[in-house]
Amino acid sequence: MTWTLVILPLLAAVAAVLIRSDRRRRALLVGTAAGHFALMAVCWIVPPDVAPGAWVGLDAAGRLFLGIASLLFLATAVYAAHSLGREAHGRQTEADTGSVFVNAPEAVFTACLLAFLSTMSLVAASRHLGVLWVAVEATTLATAPLIYFHRQPSSLEATWKYLLVCSVGIALALLGNFLLVVASAAADGSDGTLLVTELVARGADLRAPWLKAAFALLLVGYGTKMGLVPMHTWLPDAHSEAPSPVSALLSGALLNCAFLGILRAHSICAAAGLGDFSGGLLVAFGLATVAVAAAFLANAADYKRMLAYSSIEHMGLLALGAGLGGAALYGALLHAVNHSAVKAGLFLLAGNFLAAYRTKTIARVGGGIRRLPASGLLWLAGLFAIAGSPPFGTFASEFTILKEAFAPGRTAVGVVALAALAIAFAGMSKAFLGMALGRSPDDAPAEREAAASVWPALALLAVSLVLGFWIPSGLQAGLEHAARLLGGGAP
Repeated sequence: MTWTLVILPLLAAVAAVLIRSDRRRRALLVGTAAGHFALMAVCWIVPPDVAPGAWVGLDAAGRLFLGIASLLFLATAVYAAHSLGREAHGRQTEADTGSVFVNAPEAVFTACLLAFLSTMSLVAASRHLGVLWVAVEATTLATAPLIYFHRQPSSLEATWKYLLVCSVGIALALLGNFLLVVASAAADGSDGTLLVTELVARGADLRAPWLKAAFALLLVGYGTKMGLVPMHTWLPDAHSEAPSPVSALLSGALLNCAFLGILRAHSICAAAGLGDFSGGLLVAFGLATVAVAAAFLANAADYKRMLAYSSIEHMGLLALGAGLGGAALYGALLHAVNHSAVKAGLFLLAGNFLAAYRTKTIARVGGGIRRLPASGLLWLAGLFAIAGSPPFGTFASEFTILKEAFAPGRTAVGVVALAALAIAFAGMSKAFLGMALGRSPDDAPAEREAAASVWPALALLAVSLVLGFWIPSGLQAGLEHAARLLGGGAP
């Protein structure tokens, strides 16, 4: 079952290149996404058996993050298929026409998108840090053509920045793996290991100095891909230049892949009695990330870049929750679910605004709720969802993290995090409200919105809304199991 989740989208990617009919290729994209999601649902209902020494297998943490990615991919596939069909007869530059897909064959887009799903599946299923490293690097190679899809100078710049910065990060992560092997090698000269279960089991015997150095390199390496400050510089450009469905997957799924790598390394440190060391670094990077992102959000001018900086902010929250440990790690995992759903939905809605207004500049967009009634209403709902307001699930997950941040002895952590979140909310509110309720730059009439351009975002926002009232027992058990597996606990 696990290998099927990896191989199915990979075979579909090959088929996408061979199929000549655009309509059939779009059907293949949506069909593969639906099939992958169905298989993922089966894995949640009947968790597959994983051999103790297996390098690939879905444990609780892998099921959680792959479940998020599979859900997001299904929603974005439906949206992308509609957008590809809409733009099939007039591919011009996005800057001129607001087109979501331009100047590149659909085969390349679809094949890379499906390959991206395959590589994300391998990341989630990796129980060996060497396999995880290869899979994370593969996600970079699969997504680079998607960022360059528009073939504009700004797209090329964003793609090169993405490749160069993330390549440096992945090189540091590889060095961290080397040091981890040294840390796990026994005094009698026997070989070390990169199998996560063995590293956790041997925790007490790992060499602390080498393990500390390995974790620092893995944190910086995978933190680059996750978007932690100061390694975040590629993220705003890449998310802004990529087509909106790709931006949705980058923010909602790709960043989680890197976060999972960091969590695996943190669980090894916790097993070795170095949880305070790794947790302290995570808290420091998390706070810095939230604070820097809030500063950029306070005066955003481009709404896709604004959403990208919001993703950086929430990655900081995830790192903070993981570093605080205990119930905060459970809160971070729950927040990963909520943030992924909400942010992907917002990027899809941003694609609707871009198609209608033909600009990404906030000041040139207004009256969205009149021109795009459904998207405008969802855009306003998305503001409260991404800001962590009740009744959305983001409120529950952020509250769980902040409650631990205000625990005795670390109140300053909670104060800094809460202040940064308040600044971010103020900046985003100004932009969101202006776009939805402000004065329109023209008198364009209301547009008829296709269901396929609205329903995916509605479904994703509804996920967070439901989680604000009720967490299904299966998801609750999965979150608690994953939190315990990664060194945390239930609230």
